[in-house]
Amino acid sequence: MIKRPNTNAQRMKRHKRVRSKISGTAVAPRLNVFRSEANIYAQIIDDVKGETLVAASSLDKEIAGYGGNIAAASAVGKLVAERAKAKGIENVVFDRGGYLYHGRVQALADGAREGGLKF
Repeated sequence: MIKRPNTNAQRMKRHKRVRSKISGTAVAPRLNVFRSEANIYAQIIDDVKGETLVAASSLDKEIAGYGGNIAAASAVGKLVAERAKAKGIENVVFDRGGYLYHGRVQALADGAREGGLKF
């Protein structure tokens, strides 16, 4: 019997290691990414207060179609940047959530940069 590694447990280990080094403040909140099979989610979090300032996902009505592809991830990045600009947030710290900076995670980051966020 072939044992498959628990990829989510490995991701959580990487995520804990990254989170020990970065934290969101009021000046530069944390842009968090969660990627599921069918959708992608992004939040901007102030870790000092412990509150979510802005959130967007591929389930939002502004984003039509399938949420598990690069086009949807880019649209989520632009949407979260637009909502952040409306709240006066310009600088963020990017938290890739233990995922590789590739594919949908990279597309979300590029979309957020196009929308005007700096990180």
